[in-house]
Amino acid sequence: MMELIAQNMAPIMFASLVMFLLLGYPAAFALAANGLLFFLIGVELAPLSEGTITLSWPLLNAMPERFWGVLSNETLLAIPFFTFMGIVLERSGMAEDLLDTIGQLFGPVRGGLAYAVIIVGALLAATTGVVAASVIAMGLISLPIMLRYGYDRRVASGVIAASGTLAQIIPPSLVLIVLADQLGRSVGDMYKGALIPGLVLTGIYLSYVLIVSIVRPQAMPALPKEARTLGSGVTSLVVAIAAALGIFLWAKGWLAESHGNNAGILAAALAVVVVYLAAVLDRVLKLKLMSRLASQVVIVLIPPLALIFLVLGTIFLGIATPTEGGAMGAVGALALAAIKRRLSLEVVRSALASTTRLSAFVLFILLGARVFSLTFYGVNGHLWVEHLLTSLPGGEMGFLIVVSVLVFLLAFFLDFFELAFIIVPLLAPAAEKLGIDLIWFGVILGVNMQTSFMHPPFGFALFYLRSVAPRVPYLDKVTGKLTEPVKTSQIYWGAVPFVGIQILMIGLVIAFPQMVMHYKGPAIDPSKIQMELPAMPGLGGGLGGLTPLGAPGGDLGGGMGMGLPPIGSPGAPGGAPAAPAPAFGLPPIGSPGAPQPAAPAPDAGANTPGVPAPMGLGGLPPAGN
Repeated sequence: MMELIAQNMAPIMFASLVMFLLLGYPAAFALAANGLLFFLIGVELAPLSEGTITLSWPLLNAMPERFWGVLSNETLLAIPFFTFMGIVLERSGMAEDLLDTIGQLFGPVRGGLAYAVIIVGALLAATTGVVAASVIAMGLISLPIMLRYGYDRRVASGVIAASGTLAQIIPPSLVLIVLADQLGRSVGDMYKGALIPGLVLTGIYLSYVLIVSIVRPQAMPALPKEARTLGSGVTSLVVAIAAALGIFLWAKGWLAESHGNNAGILAAALAVVVVYLAAVLDRVLKLKLMSRLASQVVIVLIPPLALIFLVLGTIFLGIATPTEGGAMGAVGALALAAIKRRLSLEVVRSALASTTRLSAFVLFILLGARVFSLTFYGVNGHLWVEHLLTSLPGGEMGFLIVVSVLVFLLAFFLDFFELAFIIVPLLAPAAEKLGIDLIWFGVILGVNMQTSFMHPPFGFALFYLRSVAPRVPYLDKVTGKLTEPVKTSQIYWGAVPFVGIQILMIGLVIAFPQMVMHYKGPAIDPSKIQMELPAMPGLGGGLGGLTPLGAPGGDLGGGMGMGLPPIGSPGAPGGAPAAPAPAFGLPPIGSPGAPQPAAPAPDAGANTPGVPAPMGLGGLPPAGN
């Protein structure tokens, strides 16, 4: 019996961890306790395992070094930077301004507020990367307005919760940082790979709202005219966009020669700055060249877009690492809050406290995972998981489907950090052995983990929305009417269609890997690669001046002779003496050497005992010997 347990320690250990987590123990302590408990058991059962268990007490000496590897990991520094940036932006009121402005822009359209929530969710995802901040901000600001103007409660709840989870997949997502670290890949590559799937998912959300607004127009009515306080003026906005496009095209042509591939980015920045300055001057000087709506859209939208460029643009251009980009984003968020006069000591204190809590949470889970992995690898658990997954039918596609189903089911009980630190390190070796690109694999897992925020019982986006949605009837402060509360069942049912969309997105990323693989850049044709060796004339046709074999003078003597004439080569034409080539102080083969001092003559036909025969270049005896 004990031998059977010893030889199957890995599956028993994994099942024990799952049981600890299902019983509700904190993930960090469940990981560490499970690792230490099975280390003790493994050391005692090692003699009975027939070599399956390789644990011993001295192995614990490796634990401090493993902990130090976590503490000194510079990649994970990006997590507190991006968290701090997101919380400061949320406190600065940027979400309120964006929702109000874009809601006014799309107000005349059916479902306009839903479109606004999704677009603002994508913008907040690209600036904050924090799901909680996005869902809570939009729940506090948008949900009362949507209920006021007759939106279906399930549609409104689902749109807000789903839009907040875009922060999981649109860079600079915290989960992408963790996945890149666990998979041993660049965070910048992970961001590049996830960008298009994130935008495609946003587009599918918008398409769903369009379909619902056509099929069930009463579920998402347009804003009444009296609610559109900024009035009309879309024509003015179109003119401003056209002007920006014209400036971009002109500047790109002007900068193309001097800045090459970066000309497009610099031209876009110039166009945006010009339009922004025009809108600010129009408002300050009261020129009334732009409508109120156009001016508000430009002034509200461009600062967060500039912050997105400051963070993601510098990472994608290779100017900054993700950690440096996060630091610049944190400073930029403080600057935006100061410009809006909403930066205070209380805002900074609150942001620092929240950032410290999240960072400590991540760090403790990582340390617990290090303890668990030391024991799990010692019982050959990684080989058990790898063999289990690589022997699945269907090869690469079968592996991806089974892993996607597994992660989707585990997401009912584990949050995304626990999935990233516990499950991903077990899956990565098998994926790499099957030849799966780990950036592509990481993006598939990222989209899959997004569902962990949307389905019960641990759908954190649903919990965040429940915490700010009205629980009892209340009087609307604008209309004065009694408004019914939002039931928990309505929040859950509203999330179901968006969970289906996220599952569809997982299938799209698996079916069309090029959505992610573009991060590698254009493919290189090996047949077109040319290598040129620089000429080295100072060596007189030596190492740097090789001539092709078979060409005149193309034998090895001409190429490797270090300036010596080829052995047996004909003399100069016309019987003229050949020009001497540099010989690095050695006489040409067959020519008389320099006068040597007299030496005692040895016995005829014998060499002097103990003295080797004189050798020439390359170990050959001198000519004439």
